Amino acid sequence: MQAILSELVTLLVRLKEREETGLIDLLSLPMSALDREELKGLLGDGEVHATLDAEGPSRVQETSVPGIWWIEHRDRQGKLIAELIEVALIPAILKCDRAEIAGAALLLNQRVKSLLAPAKECEHVER
Repeated sequence: MQAILSELVTLLVRLKEREETGLIDLLSLPMSALDREELKGLLGDGEVHATLDAEGPSRVQETSVPGIWWIEHRDRQGKLIAELIEVALIPAILKCDRAEIAGAALLLNQRVKSLLAPAKECEHVER
């Protein structure tokens, strides 16, 4: 566990100095479930958590150490398929994709127009 903690310190320094994010894949390491629980307890829980449902449930938990996030991904049957520690201002999975933002204004504008269209028809009839 000492190696992981040292790596987290290094990743936090990189985040602070270069805004560079980092990731540790806990399932790829020779750790027992007890080791992971001990690490999780040491890092503690922060105030922010999010749950997602994309190909199965995912949970993102801020730790009590700013910039360190504990992330679990499960398959549709609930089996743990990824357990990660991400060092970032905001975890990548919670960020909106830039490609999706490109069409967001157009999408919202179309929705607004469709809401206003019936109202304009009613105004025209009332006159």
